[in-house]
Amino acid sequence: MSTALRLLLAALAAAAMAAQAAPPAPATPAPFYATPFERQPGVRTLTELGRALFADRTLSASGRMACASCHDPARAYGPPNALAVQLGGPSGRVPGLRAVPSLRYRQTTPQFSEHFYDNDGNDSEDQGPTGGFDWDGRAASAHEQAEGPLLSPFEMANPSRQAVLARLAGSPNADAMRKAFGERLFDDPQRAWNALVLALEVFQQSPPDFYPYSSRYDAFLRGQTALSPAEMRGLALFNDPRKGNCASCHPSAIKRGAFPQFTDQGLIALGVPRNPALPSNRDPKFFDLGLCGPLRTDLRDKPEYCGLFKTPSLRNTATRGVFFHNGRFRSLQEVLRFYVQRDTHPARFYPRGADGKVRKFDDLPARYQGNVNTDPPFDRAPGAKPALDEAEIRDVIAFLGTLTDGWKPAAGPGIRGSAH
Repeated sequence: MSTALRLLLAALAAAAMAAQAAPPAPATPAPFYATPFERQPGVRTLTELGRALFADRTLSASGRMACASCHDPARAYGPPNALAVQLGGPSGRVPGLRAVPSLRYRQTTPQFSEHFYDNDGNDSEDQGPTGGFDWDGRAASAHEQAEGPLLSPFEMANPSRQAVLARLAGSPNADAMRKAFGERLFDDPQRAWNALVLALEVFQQSPPDFYPYSSRYDAFLRGQTALSPAEMRGLALFNDPRKGNCASCHPSAIKRGAFPQFTDQGLIALGVPRNPALPSNRDPKFFDLGLCGPLRTDLRDKPEYCGLFKTPSLRNTATRGVFFHNGRFRSLQEVLRFYVQRDTHPARFYPRGADGKVRKFDDLPARYQGNVNTDPPFDRAPGAKPALDEAEIRDVIAFLGTLTDGWKPAAGPGIRGSAH
C-alpha cells in the first residue's frame, strides 16, 4: 500500500472516530477529511463509487460529458483524441483553454509552494514554484482538482455546487451515494459535496488504475527484462546533462526506494510557440500565462511566474496525440526537435514579424520572456549544433516508448537486465 493511500486511510479513520464522539456540529465547517458523514465507507466502497462517478455523464450540464470523457482510462487517463483542447460546456461544443493532462502518477504530488525544499540530500536548495494539481498547480489536492471540471464553463459547465448536487441526487449513482454515506446525505449540501469529491479522490488513489508501474521500463528496473540497444542509448541521452538533459526535470532513477514519476513536480517556462488552432488565441491580446493567470488568480501580481506551467510526467507520453499545455505539437519528434533547436534554429518554430525578424517566444509578452528557461539544451546560440541529432532523437523516442503502462513479458523465461 502506498504512503499516500495509508495517509488517506488514516484520515478517513480519524474522521469516523470524530463523527462518533463529537458533540453537535459547530457553526464552521469541519476540515475536509474530518467531515462527519452519517456513515464512513471503506476504501473499496469509495474506490468503486468514485469509478462510477468518474464515468457519470449526468453530472454535466450537457448530459454528455463525464470525467472519463477527457481522461480516458484506455489512454492512461489522458485525452481520448488528438485535439489540442477538448470540447465541453452546456452545449458540448465549447472549446477548452488547455490540453488535457494525464491523471496517472499524481499520488505523490505535494501541495503548491513558491519555495520548495526537497529532502534529496541538499535540503537548503530552493527549487522554486513546485507542486499542486492542474497545469498551473492551483488545486491543492486530488479532490480540489476534481471540483474544477464540474464547475468549469468549458468543461462540465455546472453553474454551482448546488447544481451538481441536484444532478447527482437524480443520477443513477444517487442510491449508491446514500448507501455509502448515509440516507440523509443530500440533506446537507456541504457533506454531499465532500462525499462526491472524496469518492473521486480515493478512486484516483487506486494503484491498479492510476499508478500501476507496469511499463517495460519498470520491468527493466526490476531486472525482469532488458532494453534494446536503441532504448539504452536513448536512456543515456535522456540522462546526460550535456545532451538531452531531460532527467533534470523528469528524473528517471529510483529514489529512496521509489520508482521514478518522471516529473520533478516543478513549474517551468519553456517558451512553447503559440498555437493558432486554439480558439482562445484568435484574440491577439490573449495570453495564457500559466502560474499567473488567467485560471489561477492568487499569483497574478508575481510577474516572475508568468509563463510557468507544471512539468508533466513522461510516463505514457507515447500514447498522447498532443503535447504541452497548449497542444502545440503533435508528435514526440516535434517535441524533441523543439527542445534541441528552439535556440539554434528558432525560425523553425516561431513566425516572422512584418520586419522579417523571428518573433521568438511569441506566446509570451516581451516583459515576461526573461522567465524562459535557458538550462541545457536551451543554452545554445543561433546556428549552433543542436544538442541532439536526428538519430539521437529517434533513440530518445525509443526510450520514451518503454514508459507506456501495460507491458507483459513474452511467454517463457524472462530476460534479466541490470537495474538502472
